[in-house]
Amino acid sequence: MNVLVLGIKQSPLTPVIEESGCRVIETIDPIDTDYLRGHAIDYVVSYRYRHIIKQDLLDFLSGKIINLHISLLPWNKGADPNLWSFLENTPKGVTIHFIDKGIDTGDIIAQKELFFDPEVETLGSTYEKLNSEIVRLFKDVWPRIRAGQAAGIKQLPGGALHMSKDKERFGYLLEKQGWNTPVKELIGKALIDSNSG
Repeated sequence: MNVLVLGIKQSPLTPVIEESGCRVIETIDPIDTDYLRGHAIDYVVSYRYRHIIKQDLLDFLSGKIINLHISLLPWNKGADPNLWSFLENTPKGVTIHFIDKGIDTGDIIAQKELFFDPEVETLGSTYEKLNSEIVRLFKDVWPRIRAGQAAGIKQLPGGALHMSKDKERFGYLLEKQGWNTPVKELIGKALIDSNSG
């Protein structure tokens, strides 16, 4: 099986997939059906990928395109899910789901809720823990996915969708410390802001 891993170079998912006997191709670039045909791709795994996967690709590899997202869907779809989980004080976690025509709206294959101590965690430390956890979850479920035995469960209604530009109005919270910003300084700030506006 040829598996296309979309996202960062030298993905931590690549060794997991290769150990299962699959050949891996990685790219950070946009793809089309010609790319899938040319590389004889059987399955696509998206993780930290910055491009929208279009409908023709979903049709071409029906049911064989998944995404790894560092939020507990349906909460915090789209960009910067970790940041928004604190700004909106929503549940935190990781989700592996099938990709559909929406943004992070596909049926859920597996997810895990995580809890963080706001007194000790920073935006950066929670980001690292979420990414480590989603790789662990992927290791657990990849054999089922590869075998075509991963059933998806419809997402619950609700949750918010955020685009990259949405965080601009909260940039002031990260100006001094960036990734080292304690999460306790972020909790509920979007709720306060929306109530006062």
